[in-house]
Amino acid sequence: MAKVRTRFAPSPTGYLHIGGLRTALYGFLWSKKHGGDFILRIEDTDTARYVEGSVQIIYDTLRDSGIMYDEGPDVGGDFGPYVQSERKNIYTEYAKKLVELGGAYYCFCTPERINGLKDQDGNMKYDKHCLKLTKEEIEEKIKNGEPYVIRQNVPTEGRGSYHDLVYGDISVDYKDIEDGILIKSDGMPTYNFANVVDDHLMGITHVIRGTEYLSSTPKYNLMYDAYGWERPTYIHLPPIMKDAQHKLSKRNGDASYEDFVNKGYVKEAIVNYIALLGWSPKTNVEKMSLNELIENFSLEGINKSPSIFDETKMKWLSGEYIKDMTDEELVEKADKFFKQSKVYGKYDLKKIASLLKTRIEIYSEIPEKINFLEEFGEYELSLFYHKKMKTDAEIAKLVLPKARKAIAELKEFTFDSVHDTLMELVAKLGLKNGQVFWCVRVAISAKESTPGGVMELAELLGKEETLRRLDFSIQLLNK
Repeated sequence: MAKVRTRFAPSPTGYLHIGGLRTALYGFLWSKKHGGDFILRIEDTDTARYVEGSVQIIYDTLRDSGIMYDEGPDVGGDFGPYVQSERKNIYTEYAKKLVELGGAYYCFCTPERINGLKDQDGNMKYDKHCLKLTKEEIEEKIKNGEPYVIRQNVPTEGRGSYHDLVYGDISVDYKDIEDGILIKSDGMPTYNFANVVDDHLMGITHVIRGTEYLSSTPKYNLMYDAYGWERPTYIHLPPIMKDAQHKLSKRNGDASYEDFVNKGYVKEAIVNYIALLGWSPKTNVEKMSLNELIENFSLEGINKSPSIFDETKMKWLSGEYIKDMTDEELVEKADKFFKQSKVYGKYDLKKIASLLKTRIEIYSEIPEKINFLEEFGEYELSLFYHKKMKTDAEIAKLVLPKARKAIAELKEFTFDSVHDTLMELVAKLGLKNGQVFWCVRVAISAKESTPGGVMELAELLGKEETLRRLDFSIQLLNK
């Protein structure tokens, strides 16, 4: 068996959307599972849709997500150039050869004649008008500088059939396939031609792409067969939907990998979740590293039905990654978001990280969760009310002055000393633990919920600030 070689061939038309990234990921996983190579090729022949800077976005996204390619425009390889616009002469040569083989022909029809072939709905199927031109007529027209395209010569009868590893046997009537343009009048190839030539010359063994190409693959196979080349193995992937009716797409402005990173999703979780869009591992394990994805990936797990992108599920998965981080890892990976908070540089971030790990799912939740450490002021006394704890402002009026006095007397101010002091207060007042702890926590945070309980918060704030906040809350209760 030949060495497995897969490719990802995006068009540089903006950011790399989730569907494109999944195609790249599956190509990467399939090649690595079989000890093969993963190739990046930039398909930039559609100059009208080219977006400046988008090639760099493709490089950066793949690198950042860990989907690293073995060959590509910026890393080199033995089968370059890996940018289609740099391969124009190759396409010209192979197009002329396909004409000689009868698989294509020159077309000199004017735009006016082409428009005249359109039906009432604006659809056009070329009528093979130029196929009957003699070799001499063609040479004369080219010599006279008449503009032309090269069209594929698709049979008018019969069916094109092939086997897809996900969808099984596919068959399409040739009468439903148009004689599409292979080389445009500016000499640049269309995708329909360039992808066939490049996949063959680059030794691609498995073509992995979306189901939108299921019905057009027979026309690619006509070219493989005309040249006498071996067809690649096809793996078509189901679409990713934003809901039951709409595909997730770049044209609709749907979020990209970069958008989710900026939102604070854990990078590994994004890739992990994308892998699960249309594929299920044999085990029920959902959280997997890239190496585990390689190990578990199989075509049997690919679902033929479309998958719906569920951001809530991805958020949950991101939270699972955060839970498993060390305090140091969370501080390092979420540095940008800690910097956006009001506490940066004022507190021990590792201590804060240890409190946050089980309470956030994405990094961008960090500022709002911890800003209370620097934002303290007027708050509603209704925060002291807790039905289950049986606390309210009246209980707080009883608890806080005594808690303030006991804490002020502490010589050592630590988690344990605050805990022991408050437990002694519980016994003296004849209250429940929760009643005392709830009142003091609200009093020093002015929040209904906080990362960490009263001891962790007091330790973070320090004795002086804890006492200041208790004084403020006592005054607030007595207004």
